[in-house]
Amino acid sequence: MERKQKTYLVTGGAGFIGSNYILYMFRKYGQEIRIINVDKLTYAGNLENLRAVEKQENYSFVHADICDAEAINKVFEENDIDRVVHFAAESHVDRSIKNPDVFVKTNVLGTLVMLNAAKAAWEIGDNVYKEGKKFLHVSTDEVYGSLGDEGFFYETTPYDPHSPYSASKASSDMLVKSYMDTYKFPANITNTSNNYGPYQFPEKLIPLIINNALQGKKLPVYGDGKNVRDWLYVEDHAKGIDMVQEKGKLFETYNIGGHNEKQNIEIIHIILDTLREMLPDNDPRKANVSESLITYVEDRKGHDRRYAIAPDKIIKEIGWYPETKFEDGIKLTIKWFFENEDWMNRITSGDYQKYYEEMYKH
Repeated sequence: MERKQKTYLVTGGAGFIGSNYILYMFRKYGQEIRIINVDKLTYAGNLENLRAVEKQENYSFVHADICDAEAINKVFEENDIDRVVHFAAESHVDRSIKNPDVFVKTNVLGTLVMLNAAKAAWEIGDNVYKEGKKFLHVSTDEVYGSLGDEGFFYETTPYDPHSPYSASKASSDMLVKSYMDTYKFPANITNTSNNYGPYQFPEKLIPLIINNALQGKKLPVYGDGKNVRDWLYVEDHAKGIDMVQEKGKLFETYNIGGHNEKQNIEIIHIILDTLREMLPDNDPRKANVSESLITYVEDRKGHDRRYAIAPDKIIKEIGWYPETKFEDGIKLTIKWFFENEDWMNRITSGDYQKYYEEMYKH
């Protein structure tokens, strides 16, 4: 008996983590899966990230807002969705401080729309669902708040969000949990640490520092630069999500962390050292790469001091572990940006938003 091609609905698949996940899934499963990518194409969505797969018969793109219940319900009505992987979210803390309304709408209301659509499509009786269906809600370690110098975030750590972004993600997590508890809705939640790797939008620390250093621009550092983050290579995250979908126990939360704690200022020094090592002596950009570019700026409001995830549960129950050491991952990331300078230039110039503009922008 021929095995049914599994259909994935991925929200926010044109973003950094979503596009890396889609590319990883096609590399792993090929024709065994079909992926429908739903994305609103905000500033952080870039269909260029998916040029390698856009013409495949088992990939399709739907230009829609996850807050648009009619559009989302239509996707479920027209397709037999087996898996939902819900990435779509506003995610930049600085932007949430300036405009929290957008974060609440997208991250909370959008998640509610996705839950309701999947529930309506999959439910065959009171709290009974079609076999094999599963919803995975992708969240962040920022919902847990800030750690001191010691300790780790566990799945049992109480939520203590400090920014409008993390508060909106905490709210969406609670919505998913309520559907699991009340309706026995087949879902999992994953909370991840800071991701890095190819296709990351350059407002984030690592691509920002790489791009600015190569151009001899200032390297902004919040406060004293000693805020600590746990860094996870994006492909390791994609592997973790896939493994939770296939092996995770229903209704459980899994923390996906990198065991790569670094201070922000330490990250900047590592990037500068790696750039100097990788750039040939005859490359004029090498002269730009200097610690003199480091510029300390006023600290972010509500800036959490330290995040660190203990991925013990996912390692023990599922067998996932962070495979990529930071010293290797940062080299892979810088190499990718070297080899894809045109991509970065289109991002920083805004030209990337013209890609498919006539077809999808209104």
